[in-house]
Amino acid sequence: MDAKDTSNTQLHTDVDVTFSMTGETDGGLSFGVSVDLDEAGKLGVTNTDSDYNMFLSGAFGTLTVGDTDGAMDFAMTEILGPGSLTDSETGHEGFKGSYLDGSYDGQIARFDYTAGDLSVAISTEMLDTDTADRSNGYGLGVKYAMGNITFGAGYQKADSLSAAFGGAAGSDAVTAVDGLAADLTTTTSVAATNIVQPIAAVNAVTRSVADVKATGASVSGTFGAVTAGLAYTSYDSSVANFDATHTHLGVSYTQGAMTLGANIGNFDSKTNEQDRDGYAITANYSLGGGATVQAGYESSERNNVDNGSSWSLGIAMAF
Repeated sequence: MDAKDTSNTQLHTDVDVTFSMTGETDGGLSFGVSVDLDEAGKLGVTNTDSDYNMFLSGAFGTLTVGDTDGAMDFAMTEILGPGSLTDSETGHEGFKGSYLDGSYDGQIARFDYTAGDLSVAISTEMLDTDTADRSNGYGLGVKYAMGNITFGAGYQKADSLSAAFGGAAGSDAVTAVDGLAADLTTTTSVAATNIVQPIAAVNAVTRSVADVKATGASVSGTFGAVTAGLAYTSYDSSVANFDATHTHLGVSYTQGAMTLGANIGNFDSKTNEQDRDGYAITANYSLGGGATVQAGYESSERNNVDNGSSWSLGIAMAF
């Protein structure tokens, strides 16, 4: 009898359709909407983490609202290398590229203005409901291009609130913000009165709010066929002993139809309880006509323990 195949290799298909609508006023203002077709059903629904955004642009700058980068993410540059079918370049534990974006409902308003080589931005991600112990998030960012080198810096602030947790009595739950354990919850055992009592009633949860601030800087540049970048971020949390830093290094090389890339990241927490690191290697080869062979590999660790790896190989088609 043949041994059972325990391989977790599988087929992967994905179709992503995005459509855009743009216009211009008589006074020269540009406006538009960009929507992922998967999210079309959420159009008109407020306070949702939806994959679409709207913009208004003119000589004053650009205002973007919806699923867009906050000011810090706008200013910071991370070199990831070419894309892969399963997003290996951003899927490992060492990648922390959102800079606290998504700490609320994912809907962000950002204003940015560019004058020559200098760009500045401000942003906010707001609470949907007023809460005494939480406040709106906001960010500031600036980037400057000096020839083939770009410098970026940013600051972002957000609150983190844990979701309901129904774990075992006496255990702790951690809500991660950019990989940072920004919130701890404590479960309290509640005696069950009968056998059919819902599990959710067995454990009561005390929720707490953490104030998290991120400050970072990046530098990237293109040198012939090579593009490289370094980003460093410091996280300051009001939850004791969960301050942390994140370092990211990436490089990409293009020669003819081929592009190779690699990036590595390390998240170092003060107590080492939330340490994360990982790396990715990706390769693309253009076949022409919008078809590209893509390969990717990523590997991660948590607290110096192997967290597994994954790979992908196939053809991406752009129309």
